Amino acid sequence: MSTLIQLQPQDKYNLALESHVKPRDWTNPIPSGRYNLVVIGAGAAGLVTALGAAGVGAKVALIERELLGGDCLNVGCVPSKALISAARVARTIRYADEFGVEVPTGVHVNFAAVMERMRRLRSEIAPNDSAERIRGLGVDVYQGQARFTGSNTVEVEGQTLPFRRAVIATGARASAPPIPGLDQVSYLTNESLFSLTKLPQRLGVIGAGPIGCEMAQSFALFGSEVFLVESEHGILPREDPAAADIVKASIERDGVNLLCCGRNLKLSHEGDKVHLQVNSHDRQYDEAVDRLLVSVGRAPNVQGLGLETVGVEFDPQIGVRVNDRLQTTNANIYAAGDVCSKYKFTHAADFMARIVIGNTLFKGRSKASALTIPWSTYTSPEIAHVGLYEHEASEQGIDITTFVQEFADVDRSILEGDTEGFVKVHLKRGSDRIVGATIVASNAGDMISEITVAMKNGVGLKGIGSTIHPYPTQADAIRKLGDQYNRTRLTPFVASMFRKWLAWTR
Repeated sequence: MSTLIQLQPQDKYNLALESHVKPRDWTNPIPSGRYNLVVIGAGAAGLVTALGAAGVGAKVALIERELLGGDCLNVGCVPSKALISAARVARTIRYADEFGVEVPTGVHVNFAAVMERMRRLRSEIAPNDSAERIRGLGVDVYQGQARFTGSNTVEVEGQTLPFRRAVIATGARASAPPIPGLDQVSYLTNESLFSLTKLPQRLGVIGAGPIGCEMAQSFALFGSEVFLVESEHGILPREDPAAADIVKASIERDGVNLLCCGRNLKLSHEGDKVHLQVNSHDRQYDEAVDRLLVSVGRAPNVQGLGLETVGVEFDPQIGVRVNDRLQTTNANIYAAGDVCSKYKFTHAADFMARIVIGNTLFKGRSKASALTIPWSTYTSPEIAHVGLYEHEASEQGIDITTFVQEFADVDRSILEGDTEGFVKVHLKRGSDRIVGATIVASNAGDMISEITVAMKNGVGLKGIGSTIHPYPTQADAIRKLGDQYNRTRLTPFVASMFRKWLAWTR
């Protein structure tokens, strides 16, 4: 099967990337004996599983039909964050006058240079996921389409690989929503966006989820006129509404034209442009854009694996069915990552892979439900979250008490001119147990880890509040929540007892 993800343009950086993640001169090994573990898919879940298993002495085969490193390295986390970092520099310059820093008017973003930098950095990171490195660490690397031929055999490129256990880690891909006219126009997804070399003068983006918002804001900062279409109200509909509203105001300030509550969306050709028609808030929009990015939905990669022949149940939209130990309906076959999980994040795939290693090789009983999984959307400002949202707590019948610290009252945020945002923490009512948290800040993705560590290790706001944080920092906002919580413990009765004691000791 040919490579589905095309590395364009074929410059020295993409050629270097290809030499690592899909070397043209690669020769598949000849299988000898049974593998302890055959892993299908070399994205985050597959790589961690294969390398971790080989590291403890297992005989491991890793099969990949496309690019080693998966979406994260090639068309996901790595290239997108390279673009976001460039966009943030442009944003800093755009608002420099607010800090008394004067820059020449008409500062221009060299988009071709931005994209070249992305390709260079991606190629520099690629050796970590290279076929040669993985082979050097004791894993047999096979290129080609894998297909189960029996409960303990997989076929790839005409060779049969016997195994004791197998892991499906084939990930997910961008899916095309049922939009009238979409099949008649040329459009980008995350799999093709990073091949651009010329900045679209006008860019349409369908879907105001994380990818849509991150790229809409970035391209607006690069100089594109961006139209972001979302069928629901506002942006980031799965996030805390107050947090999403802050990001909404920020991306609109940066130049994104938000067409939310979009209805009757239709697409068509108009010469070499895409014609976009949509109703938004009782207004009809009729826009011609140079390029269109579709960022709505992901579909699991389950086709062509022969899952039906080995009794592995799956849904083409949801993915492979697994139990809490990540075992499929075939006891010999497990799954990890985007192909079986609603948490489609690289770090979630990493830790699911660790569960699979223990459960497949050492008869472990680790459960995916025990994972505490944070996530972040890398807009400016960022939104990060862990645990339950308020509505989820209500749906589960969990009474909560919520504490909020606005960054407008945090000294470092004031000095940085970065006061839009907050830290919000939910406690189970009547206790100090953290059940969820949301942070909106320029570095929320870094800050959420403190709360995640606390949740994982049973530390509440009392413990956070009694821990010294450097001053002045934005993270001091989290400590301030500890102070808020401690003040609630000073009940009128306790306060009266303190007053009596202090009066007695005068």
